[in-house]
Amino acid sequence: MLAGCLIVALAISFLRESQLLAGGTTGLAFLIHYLGGWPLGAVLFVVNLPFYVFAWRAMGRVFTLKTFAAVALLSLFTELVPRLLVFGRLDPVFAAIMAGLLTGIGILILIRHGASLGGIGVMALHLQKTRGWRAGTVQMAFDVVILGLGLLAVPLDKLLLSVLCAMVLNLVIAVNHRPGRYFGY
Repeated sequence: MLAGCLIVALAISFLRESQLLAGGTTGLAFLIHYLGGWPLGAVLFVVNLPFYVFAWRAMGRVFTLKTFAAVALLSLFTELVPRLLVFGRLDPVFAAIMAGLLTGIGILILIRHGASLGGIGVMALHLQKTRGWRAGTVQMAFDVVILGLGLLAVPLDKLLLSVLCAMVLNLVIAVNHRPGRYFGY
């Protein structure tokens, strides 16, 4: 679980350094961070709080506690990684693609261990479990909404690269995550 959180925190550093967005609750946290100036890690933690009640009811106690721990670690790592990693020059296209790949890999690691990064990911896993909907497809639909709101915070070129990131991330999940393949959901 620690590795998954570190990998996603690295991806978030790519996005933040390039002033890009993400989808899902991380994207919502980025929007609040960019528009309000609050620390991204703290915003990420707070944005996920309402989803724990849903997760407890829909996915169970163990899943919820693991997810809470994952989000807490990610929030911490989101603030620590930029202090340890300094980018000299980061191409935004490379950042978008790498952030999508790394986030997808990190999420798959967490799913394999019966956790998620909270928020919309919890709803996507629940819908996959109860209705057979693919988690990647559900996540992509929510990402469209969040990224659409991105027009409020970033220029169009950054938004388009953010869409590329979300597409790569969701492609990684859609191709690699199948119900029953992992110990988790």
